[in-house]
Amino acid sequence: MKTVGVIGLGNMGRGMALSLKRGGFNVLGYDAAPGVADKLQEEGVQARASIADIARDSDVLILSLPTSDIVEQVVLGEGGVAASAKPGLIVVDTTTAEPGSTRKVAAALAECKVGFVDGPVSGGPKGAATATMTMVLGGADEDVAAVEPILAVMSAKRVHVGPVGAGHVTKIINNMLTGVHLLAASEAVRAAEANGVDPQKLVEALNGGSGKNSATLTNYPTWIFNGKFDSGFTMKLMRKDVRLAMALLESAHATAPIAKEAGRLWAASADTIGDAEDFNRIVQFVDKQ
Repeated sequence: MKTVGVIGLGNMGRGMALSLKRGGFNVLGYDAAPGVADKLQEEGVQARASIADIARDSDVLILSLPTSDIVEQVVLGEGGVAASAKPGLIVVDTTTAEPGSTRKVAAALAECKVGFVDGPVSGGPKGAATATMTMVLGGADEDVAAVEPILAVMSAKRVHVGPVGAGHVTKIINNMLTGVHLLAASEAVRAAEANGVDPQKLVEALNGGSGKNSATLTNYPTWIFNGKFDSGFTMKLMRKDVRLAMALLESAHATAPIAKEAGRLWAASADTIGDAEDFNRIVQFVDKQ
């Protein structure tokens, strides 16, 4: 039985760890926050006290971390994965991360004979808990093939899009479109309502036609119309993803006026909507423009 370690047991990592346990793997967990890993022990996830411990004891190591900087610290820092892992370990990074940083981390691990796959995820905390996520994978064919049986237990769909870094490029583009879709749908709802159309009927109609998008199909029916705003994805995380998208466009010397205007609006929303708020509250920002 393979041993799978999970570093980062927040909203996403916790769900992934429990899905792996249900799938029959021996699962180890580590989180920088005191007591977080210990709480999962009663559900069968074995806590480890340090990054070094979990790296040494794992055959495959899943990272579920907030930023590229933290990934670099966990992997390349003192007592980190690179310094502790045994040759043959494969690291799968599910973080939405900066592709250049991803390639740097992968190159450092390769020198230690450790494989690397970038595998960012879509589906949110619910998808992690129910193993219904989609993963976009970047990595060598042999590394992706080696981790496929493990990833199949924690996700519903996996697409291998290219070499190391390609997964994170694809995820950043996906999140850029998510941000654009939500802004555009917000404007559409506001315009229709101003002209006497019920917003919920509008979205129902859009979802039967060519105007539908992720915001009309999921965000409005699930978190916005009911006023719950509890997707589990914060404004801070969405703004980070949008900044990554803007950096990606800049590095490609892309004009992208629509995406760049979306980036400006997401950044401007920080003046009135706090980082801890649900990212769907961007519709309230649009309403006030």
